[in-house]
Amino acid sequence: MISLEDIRRRAAEETDIHLILPEGEDLRVLQAALTIEKERIARVTVLGNVNAVSKVAEDAGLPSENLTILNPSESCDLESFSTVYYELRKKKGMTPEAALDALNDPTYFGAMMLRENKADACISGAANATSHVVRAAVTIVKTKPGISLMSSDFLMFSPGGDNVYSFADCAVNPDPNSEQLADIAYASAMTHKSIFNEEPIVALLSFSTKGSAEHDLAYKVVRALKIAKEKYPDLLIDGELQLDASIIPSIGSKKAPGSPVAGKANVLIFPDLNAANIGYKLVQRLAGYEAVGPILQGLNKPMHDLSRGCSAEDIVNLAAVTALQTIG
Repeated sequence: MISLEDIRRRAAEETDIHLILPEGEDLRVLQAALTIEKERIARVTVLGNVNAVSKVAEDAGLPSENLTILNPSESCDLESFSTVYYELRKKKGMTPEAALDALNDPTYFGAMMLRENKADACISGAANATSHVVRAAVTIVKTKPGISLMSSDFLMFSPGGDNVYSFADCAVNPDPNSEQLADIAYASAMTHKSIFNEEPIVALLSFSTKGSAEHDLAYKVVRALKIAKEKYPDLLIDGELQLDASIIPSIGSKKAPGSPVAGKANVLIFPDLNAANIGYKLVQRLAGYEAVGPILQGLNKPMHDLSRGCSAEDIVNLAAVTALQTIG
């Protein structure tokens, strides 16, 4: 049985990270920052105008003196960060003036703190659109060597806590090709292993199981399996598998006899964003699973996006997940 409480405890016991929360003028962020520090999940720096952030805290009766607040516009790193950003983007038409303006934005500043090893992780999105957070992550933090793209993962907790799954990619890539599916599978497996501390067993999902249907959509998944096995030989993965064959042992043994994954999968890789987004929401809404995410993965350092409707508790939970992502 694995619960979010277990993950928060492990984060406090097994990690020591410096976390950036860029949206310091949002009350939820300040409430979360204080809880994260209190539970020792991470050391937190909140970004924003110091006076404005302090006022939000004080108006809500929160101890602003317990917050570490940094104003990007007054930071001694602003000029050097903007120079780095200009060099990264000058071939795309970036000017030094535009780079400086961009780095005054707390989310971009937070991303640059990751790149320049001034912090270990960043969580934004409580007050910013997903596109804003993702753009900062992709252009500044960038993907790990050998990973072709950033992707996302939802952690799915069953109501009783007896089952946990990772679902990908539910939020970022609309129609990944076979090579991209292979990379999504690997990134999701590494995320699952770091957070749940169990072996990832990866199923590449399809409407077909082992050739039961002949169609280009199924062939894409078959090619992804071949690429994944060549690129990540230690990864326990199989496909193409229907959902029932992936997670129900009796069906897996009938539809895919001899498969090391069928009936046992805990990491489910959907063939496209339509299926993935619909799939996680069905499980969340009809089966009562708790969905934590989207967790951005494949980046050099963890940078995650929040829903603008998130609660302070959601931010704390994602902080714990983020801390565990840094292991290994």
